Amino acid sequence: MKKFDIPLHYKSPIISKVKAKRKLEDPRKKDFSPTHLNFGNVTFIISRHFGFCYGVENAIEKSYKAIQENPDKRIFLLSQMIHNPDVNNDLLSQGVRFIQDTDGTQLIPWDEIESEDIVIIPAFGTTVEIQELLESKGIDTVKYNTTCPFVEKVWNRSAKLGDLEHTIIIHGKHKHEETKATFSHSKENAPSLVVKDLAETKYLADYILGKLSTEDFLQFFDGKLSKGFDPLKDLKRIGVVNQTTMLASETQEITDFLRDTMIEKYGEASIKEHISDTRDTLCYATNDNQSATLELLNTQADLAIVVGGYNSSNTSHLVELLEPKFPTYFIKNKGEILSGDRINSFNIHTKELEEKSDFLPSKEHTNIIVTSGASCPDAVVDEVIQKLLELKEAPITIDQIEL
Repeated sequence: MKKFDIPLHYKSPIISKVKAKRKLEDPRKKDFSPTHLNFGNVTFIISRHFGFCYGVENAIEKSYKAIQENPDKRIFLLSQMIHNPDVNNDLLSQGVRFIQDTDGTQLIPWDEIESEDIVIIPAFGTTVEIQELLESKGIDTVKYNTTCPFVEKVWNRSAKLGDLEHTIIIHGKHKHEETKATFSHSKENAPSLVVKDLAETKYLADYILGKLSTEDFLQFFDGKLSKGFDPLKDLKRIGVVNQTTMLASETQEITDFLRDTMIEKYGEASIKEHISDTRDTLCYATNDNQSATLELLNTQADLAIVVGGYNSSNTSHLVELLEPKFPTYFIKNKGEILSGDRINSFNIHTKELEEKSDFLPSKEHTNIIVTSGASCPDAVVDEVIQKLLELKEAPITIDQIEL
């Protein structure tokens, strides 16, 4: 796989060594067991896969090249390049400006963007409408387009499904930048609909099976349907694609549920005429990170620390997997670890930051799971580990640790 030119301050002494050793021992990534680092009175159980994925490293490399190659030009990002506050703040500190926020709210009017400006398209991609707007202004939308190739793979799969006259069912969060981009591209080729989870999928299935009225269906999915969507004729042939950062197991569950629904509606013999096999749209990095996190559930630990941006979908899903078994703390960086055994942890259910006391157990030896989202720099994870070592007053230093 290609090696990217990533700024040194995103790399780290601990995590880099761990990943290098695992790559040497397991080049085909078949072993999902975690790495154990014993510092005497605390052991860190580090996930096999975490941190920057291919798409994120590609986006970072292109974004920093844009800064280096255009010192005399204004540089903009359509929105946050990735969902990590440290990376985005670093770009802002170097003069990059965001045109929109993550919800699509306009921060800089389009009228202020000129043909001489540099506009970076983030890893999530962008909508057909925004790309056409940029091109109409004379903006180069190719050179600094950092759209993840695995997101583009979903778009290509959607186009093929459209050619086969299938309606596109997108498993994603309809307000997320990636899902908005995918929806924008898919509706160019086929009727499209966004479902957030299995509950919404079951509502869709009930309509397909004739248990709901068309009026109720249209009201329920208002804002999540392509223009002119006709459920009476557009749900006879379907294919499922996903926002690449969703839970892979949930996407598969949704696909399987809809397949069973179409069998109930049309029969097993003709099922291939009514739903397409789209397992090839699942992102490898999402699969690997989630598989490695599931492997962590087989370990014994006192708590889990998940590091990443609070608006990061893939990171929140790691929390979702871990919190049923372990006390799990979701933090953006070391700054959330406070004095006196206190920690600020983001609650993925209430969407609020909560201060927790006595998060480190009072025992002779503590086992701590550590992982991070695909948009989190290794250096940030490294700093979290070092902060925890200080709190535990670990007798073994980073320089002394044996991998």
